[in-house]
Amino acid sequence: MKLNNKIGGNYLVYVAHIGALLTVTFWATSFLSTKVLMESGGFTPVEMYVYRFTGAYFLLLLLTLKKIFSDSWRDELTFLISGICSGSLYFITENIALQLTKAGNVSLLASISPLFTTLLMAIVFKQKIKSGVIVGSGIAILGVACIILGNGESLELRPTGDLLALAAALCWAIYTIAIRRVIPTYTTLFVTRKLFFYGVVTALPLLFLQGEPSHLSLLFDVYQPRYFFNFIFLVMCCSVLAYIIWNEAMKILGAVTANNYLYLQPPITMVAASFFLDEHIFTMGIIGCLLVIAGLIISDKWKGSIWFKKK
Repeated sequence: MKLNNKIGGNYLVYVAHIGALLTVTFWATSFLSTKVLMESGGFTPVEMYVYRFTGAYFLLLLLTLKKIFSDSWRDELTFLISGICSGSLYFITENIALQLTKAGNVSLLASISPLFTTLLMAIVFKQKIKSGVIVGSGIAILGVACIILGNGESLELRPTGDLLALAAALCWAIYTIAIRRVIPTYTTLFVTRKLFFYGVVTALPLLFLQGEPSHLSLLFDVYQPRYFFNFIFLVMCCSVLAYIIWNEAMKILGAVTANNYLYLQPPITMVAASFFLDEHIFTMGIIGCLLVIAGLIISDKWKGSIWFKKK
């Protein structure tokens, strides 16, 4: 009986790893669809976020109508904080950072989120981080830097934008820590719906204040179907499906292990862009991919069954 339980548990862990990888693949390719929707006078960054997650919210609402509210105000507050940190605040700070500093800076600094998660887990739960995890994270970050700088860009310090990019990474880490408390209590569908609701509600004021006309009609332009199909991909795969799988993966793997997969976003985006946008892959990009993978392997080997060792 114990053997069967162990086999079943290992099976779930393997599935969770595959789910985390699939989710990161969706999120990595979402940059390409977002680029298509925002180019040539398309959607604004705020519109992209609000329309995408509003559509995802109503899809999930249809599946979870039996339960609307949380079991307590404390849980509702947790969902509010998590929704803001993983939604409106994360995306908005990242978008503003792109206007104030170089894209390479934002990509590199925002990808530090897994490291923030590791540090916050150590602080909040008073656990000591294994040295191998730090080494593996450092190698992965170096790999991300190689990918970003592989096209000849250079990092240039621009404090305001750089700090906002770091703030976006910190927001995601806070969401990861906060949501752990309620994930075991509620269904994944309910948790994901709550995150989308609070993210959209807190972003609506910015949509009303953006001072630009709505571009929602582009989704129904039969002469430009790319808008509709890319939007559907973002809503169905990158929002609804990805967040459901991600929250379930965090429940099985733990917050830090799941978040470490985020280091794979830049290499996946690089490869996808070469196929769909004809962007070139440079030698530094290939080296970066290898470093990211090496960092993940080192971290996984050193962490053992958990990412921390108790003091």
